[in-house]
Amino acid sequence: MSEYQYEEKEGVDGKKVKVLGATYEEGRAEGSQNWREKLGTPEERLGYLKTALRYWYSKDWFGSEKRKQDA
Repeated sequence: MSEYQYEEKEGVDGKKVKVLGATYEEGRAEGSQNWREKLGTPEERLGYLKTALRYWYSKDWFGSEKRKQDA
């Protein structure tokens, strides 16, 4: 943890607090960002879409996710 950089900031109560600084590595993303290129077969693509869109179109709901009307 000693490699992290901390900054001194003033809290809402006026006291000095130590805040964690940036923890990301600078640079650009490498490789493709297109999900269609990452998934090879049509079955993998369909599985991805079913998982990604289940919040809106699924009949299985839990707790606060339950919709009053179907999408």
